Amino acid sequence: MSGLRTTGVEFRRADAAAAFGRVAVLHGGDSAEREISLLSGRAALAALRRRGIDAEGFDPQGQSLHALAEGGFSRVFIALHGPGGEDGAMQGALEWLGLPYTGSGVLGSALGMDKLRTKLLAAAHGVATPPFVHVRSADELGQLVPRLGLPLAMKPATQGSSVGLSKVERAEDLVDAWRAASVMDPVVIAESWIQGREFTVGVLQGEALPAIRIETPRTFYDYQAKYFADDTRYHIPCGLEPREEARLAQAALDTFRAVGAQGWGRVDFMIGDDGVPMLLEINTVPGMTDHSLVPMAARAVGIDFDELCWRILETSFAREPA
Repeated sequence: MSGLRTTGVEFRRADAAAAFGRVAVLHGGDSAEREISLLSGRAALAALRRRGIDAEGFDPQGQSLHALAEGGFSRVFIALHGPGGEDGAMQGALEWLGLPYTGSGVLGSALGMDKLRTKLLAAAHGVATPPFVHVRSADELGQLVPRLGLPLAMKPATQGSSVGLSKVERAEDLVDAWRAASVMDPVVIAESWIQGREFTVGVLQGEALPAIRIETPRTFYDYQAKYFADDTRYHIPCGLEPREEARLAQAALDTFRAVGAQGWGRVDFMIGDDGVPMLLEINTVPGMTDHSLVPMAARAVGIDFDELCWRILETSFAREPA
């Protein structure tokens, strides 16, 4: 295999399904987000097929990369969430195999998956983030309340979908929260809990989609609220004044560029009483289920799910066999 080269044309459009060739939709995998990845991948696969694309599902948990390389595929639609699929590892393998793929490259994926480094890079680009501490061991828990106050969030640095995230309201619960996060990842972040409104901004082919304001009756927008609960409310329009929404969109695009993300993704924020968007995280392979946010935002500007999947697949044109 000869690897990939960057074409320099990140958003080339396709006029016909034949332009894509045979497409592998990677979904499933073995991360804690496998269940959601299966749903995302099946939805994307069905959408691509409805548009006449020769697409086939591929689950790397039970199928080898050798089978992917020998499968006659022209490119790959990545619907893997979490470590192993969203962190640059699969992107690196596909680079080596010479298979063009959707979304961010190796570096953008790796940095986007790492909440600690995302915060450091985004802050350097002028994007506000809640005060945070990198918690290296349980011995450092005593410094958190004086520095961050209560409540605070404790979370692993490299998980998505709120996996391993705890809201800590009492100092005596810090140890349990740290243990829950460190089981998922040895790198743990504690950050001030921002009281306010939660927003998310999808990014597609270099442009910000309409912001969505999220309301949940739960303690926070957790795994159940994201994917399964019917009592989560999504507001589009989001309720911000045009100038405020433009500021939020710019913060999302700045975060995207700070970590080197490409193609498509989603950036999550909290806005407190001061009106400043505070970065929570970036997702370089967001969910594509019936509860997912990027499809919801795309619909608001007339892009249906099938067209969205087509446009995501177009981002693979940024990489071609060398």
